[in-house]
Amino acid sequence: MTRKGAILTYTNTVFYPLEPRMEDVKIEDIAHALSQMCRANGHFKTFYSVAQHSINCAQEARERKLSTRIQLACLLHDGSEAYIADITRPVKGFLDEYRKIEETLQQVIFAKYGLADLTEQELRQLADIDTDLLYYEFEHLHQQNIRGNSTELCSQPDIAEKSMTSVEKNFIQMIQLIMNKLSPQEKGYKCVGIDSCKKG
Repeated sequence: MTRKGAILTYTNTVFYPLEPRMEDVKIEDIAHALSQMCRANGHFKTFYSVAQHSINCAQEARERKLSTRIQLACLLHDGSEAYIADITRPVKGFLDEYRKIEETLQQVIFAKYGLADLTEQELRQLADIDTDLLYYEFEHLHQQNIRGNSTELCSQPDIAEKSMTSVEKNFIQMIQLIMNKLSPQEKGYKCVGIDSCKKG
């Protein structure tokens, strides 16, 4: 049984979306949930998960020679959706309270992994990659060019239909790989295991 205002996650964590705590954020929950959620609200021609999109964003950041921090932020940028799902853009614009909840939750997730202090420039870099991947995905998975011109990327995104289990595994492997590359200055925390992080 969950408590009032809480959800029970994949790892059996009692999680409060309206009062999120860093200690309750688990990368296993994020990877599992996002690997089972389809992009475009399920309207692509084939199944393409939020987790796969996030992996592609992180790889694009790497190919653009952006910092390891940005690569990590790209991988985690949709983490809030693991706990509150997503709402299509035309509708989300009318839901101020939802957007506040989403922003607060995403900030807690970023803080958990040492990204609480992302600069405006870093956030713009993240947003640019997210948007470019969105256009690319619509071009190749929906055969719709919504930008008006072809989207050029530095990477070759893997948009092939994959099993949820394999994407979940790849997501966890990627965050481990990225975090191992972070310098002590970039980390800003001490870790014992991937989900036992404390600010240093």
